[in-house]
Amino acid sequence: MIVVMGATGATGSALLHRLTALGEPTRALSRDPGRLRAGLDAATLARTEVVAADAADPDSLRAAFSGADRLFLTMANGPAQVALEIRAVEAAAAAGIGHLVKLSAPGAGPDSPVAIARGHHTVEVAVRESGVPYTVLRPYAFMQKLLLLAPGVAAGGVITGAMADGACTYIDCRDIADVAAAALTRPGFAGHTYTLTGSRPYSQTELAGLLGGLLDRPVRYVDLPGPELHRHLTTTARMPDWLATHVVEIQRLARTRPETPDDTVVRLLGRPPRTLEAFLREHLDLFRPRAALR
Repeated sequence: MIVVMGATGATGSALLHRLTALGEPTRALSRDPGRLRAGLDAATLARTEVVAADAADPDSLRAAFSGADRLFLTMANGPAQVALEIRAVEAAAAAGIGHLVKLSAPGAGPDSPVAIARGHHTVEVAVRESGVPYTVLRPYAFMQKLLLLAPGVAAGGVITGAMADGACTYIDCRDIADVAAAALTRPGFAGHTYTLTGSRPYSQTELAGLLGGLLDRPVRYVDLPGPELHRHLTTTARMPDWLATHVVEIQRLARTRPETPDDTVVRLLGRPPRTLEAFLREHLDLFRPRAALR
């Protein structure tokens, strides 16, 4: 039995779909089982055991891990993430989980300039010290996060950021999920840490140009100083302060530490990662002006 935490997220839900397609017995955990069930397609729901559990409640985790031998661990970024994930690691060790796949962050380390990456490092240390066989996945920027840009592109043809000419090697969450599924169902992954990237880096200007070409309308990138982007995100986008700070930190990192794509997805899955252009085509209507959709 494979337990999936973070099953309502983009990677967790894609992993559920992949595991059930493989015929693997799967148990999905959520604090809100009704919401989780509502987000699953009929085929995935029919093959998935949905269980109410809260990482803040050790008793619920012990019950949820009972009879399971593998665990996929991811939780939404946030101030409580490190403490909650460590509780899940401790519960997994106590339950005798035989393999834990942890979704982490690129460059996770004690001296990372990104606070959330430092938090992932803390959890990685807890995983290694737990004695549970593990695989760590460190994916770069999710393509799915680009959908947050859709309202600004649809309304004004604008992408706003603070990356200057920095570039991201965006990866589709479905590719991350496919690697996670392989790690959970095939031998040879335990003890390894994998960095996952897309096939090539894109600057924000290149992203704007790609979107503009697909939409057949101008899309431009507006670069802001970090503090100004933070104000824009907290006021216009109404992000909480910690999340706006995270966005500014990762965009600064893209400027100061150029990202280099690697061949990990090809080596592990035997195929190239999904392309950014294909992903944007799939969701292109979200970036169109509403009037154009009438």
